[in-house]
Amino acid sequence: MKEMMELTSLEMVERFVDEHELSFLYVSQTDCSVCHALLPKIRTLLEEYPVIQLGRIDIQDVESIAEKYMIFTAPIMLLIIEQKEYVRVDRFVRFNELNRKLDQIYELYTQSM
Repeated sequence: MKEMMELTSLEMVERFVDEHELSFLYVSQTDCSVCHALLPKIRTLLEEYPVIQLGRIDIQDVESIAEKYMIFTAPIMLLIIEQKEYVRVDRFVRFNELNRKLDQIYELYTQSM
C-alpha cells in the first residue's frame, strides 16, 4: 500500500504541496464510512505512480482546507502538480476513469523529467 503522510494543519498541507511536484490530497472526515472504505483502494491505486506523494487530511482537524480548496463534501481527492490542481474527484469515484486520468498525466509528466 502507498505510503501516506497525515497532514494536520493548513501549513503542513501547503508545505507538502510545495515540497512535492506531484501531490495527491485525500480529504476525509472521521465519521464518514465512504471515506474509510475508499482510502485503502486509493492507496493501492497510487502504488502504480511512485512519483505521486499521498497526503491525508481530516477536514474536521483542518477546517481551513475547505476554504482554501473549495471543498464542500468528503471524501475528496485532489491531484496537484506544481501547486496547480489537475484532478478533482469527490465521493463517487470511478476508479477506471481516475486510473486513466492518472496514467495520462503521469506519462506526460514523467516524460518531461
